[in-house]
Amino acid sequence: MTAFRLPFATALLLLAGLPLLATAALALAALLDAAAWRALWEDPHWLRALSLTLWTGLASTALAWWVSAALLAQGFVRQSLGPLLRGLPVMLATPHAALAIGLVFLLAPSGWLLRALSPWLTGFEFPPPWPTTQDPWGLGLIAALTAQEIPFLLWTAATQLQRDDLRQRWRSEHALAQTLGYSPQRAFWRVVWPQLSARLWWPLLAVLAYGLTVVDMALVIGPASPPTLAVLAWQWLQDADLAVNAQGAAAGGVLTLTLLGTALLWRGLQRLHRRGGQRLNGRRGAASTPAGAQPPVGLPASYLLLVGLYGAVLLALAVGSIAGVWPFPRVWPETVTWQAWHRVWDSRSTVGTTLGLALASAALALAWSVAWLELAPRRWDTALRPVLYLSLVLPAVLWVVGLYSLALQWRLEGQWLGLLLAHTAMVLPYVLLALSPAYLGFDARYAQLSASLGHGPWHFLWRIKWPLLRRALAASAAVGFAVSVAQYLPTLYIGAGRFSSVTTEAVNLAAGGQRSLTSAYAGLQFVLPVLAFALAAWLGAPRRFKPAHP
Repeated sequence: MTAFRLPFATALLLLAGLPLLATAALALAALLDAAAWRALWEDPHWLRALSLTLWTGLASTALAWWVSAALLAQGFVRQSLGPLLRGLPVMLATPHAALAIGLVFLLAPSGWLLRALSPWLTGFEFPPPWPTTQDPWGLGLIAALTAQEIPFLLWTAATQLQRDDLRQRWRSEHALAQTLGYSPQRAFWRVVWPQLSARLWWPLLAVLAYGLTVVDMALVIGPASPPTLAVLAWQWLQDADLAVNAQGAAAGGVLTLTLLGTALLWRGLQRLHRRGGQRLNGRRGAASTPAGAQPPVGLPASYLLLVGLYGAVLLALAVGSIAGVWPFPRVWPETVTWQAWHRVWDSRSTVGTTLGLALASAALALAWSVAWLELAPRRWDTALRPVLYLSLVLPAVLWVVGLYSLALQWRLEGQWLGLLLAHTAMVLPYVLLALSPAYLGFDARYAQLSASLGHGPWHFLWRIKWPLLRRALAASAAVGFAVSVAQYLPTLYIGAGRFSSVTTEAVNLAAGGQRSLTSAYAGLQFVLPVLAFALAAWLGAPRRFKPAHP
């Protein structure tokens, strides 16, 4: 059986690995221009932009990591992970740009927050000149990134906690630690969390990479003068001057080195913390909860605050999309108009392009991931994950340089096929990351039992394994769909102006003053992934059949 699988696994590796490596090689080749590095060094803005990048990226990652860990601890101890995870699909489905646009409509000087407090509390009859969005300190970007990444970290952790083998073992170890005198919370932090956090390295690296290299959210809600280094690199890459364009690629190289350095530093600090925890582990914590007693079940206040924030953002987008005349400080619009949605309908080809790319790229990524996890030896999978995750961890502004160069060489620039391959390259690592825990944790005894009954491997896959993994397969496809919908830079560059998506339209409109049209596209950006997650939930729900009566 192994000899049969190896050729197919090799073909799968070549099919995905070669384009990924070629893209990475072309992106890194753009960094060999010495003149571009000199121009970058002499530019007066890049150091300030780099400091903003480090501040916003590291602060948002640390906050998302800490809040996610605290929520997981409470959910695990209270045995309330189920209620904690119910709202995650909606939050995961919210694209980054849509969340940023909604936050701008809430926090801007003319936004809902000040409208609700004016003039009875603030005394404002006109919007104040406050930098509540695109502030020079990057606080708005930090808030948006933190709110966006917490659901992703919670969901990836839940895929580990829902594995039967890990859940049962960690529950037993957690209970054993309590019999030794540890409180339930301390037992989680000492026993469960070190094992769980070690399995979240790749999701954490994805969060860190996105926080340091984000462009679309930074354009909407990030600092503007100077911007973050990713936005500065994006601006240079758009310049028609080849020298300035090369300087943008060099800035992408700085982002790559920054990501590598911060990732290694973070990894080292994690190891030091674990070693320190092991040395202090001899001292038992006082049991704040009696052994055998369970803390009250309920959702933490921080999680309810996060849900409330997402609800406010979506409501702001919904109302903004139909708002007509809306003077400050009125809380509700004076007039309602459907003009923005009529304009969206008139450009329905944009929606069709978005749907086609998302469906096709998610299907391709899911098919490849299932085939790879089924056929590739485990040691291959472990060793080659860094290659398969290249598009996830490399800065988007540098990755798109390689994608664009590859598209030019293959004559796919401005072609729908080239855009599909670019989206698939971005979607694949997320689908693989989402599917791996459930697929690799599948109990091998089912295969042995099926074989003992005389069934072949295809019968086992179609009738047993894939039906049992239906929930994980559907959820992974929904994640891929949402990632494709949210793609901004690949659509912008590989599409070469011939194709537009709801994301490119929303981000481009956010720079202008068309609130209703921006809200409509941002709302559509949210609705499409939510429908995908709803369909995934319906497909993944367990089916109950009534017994046949004699």
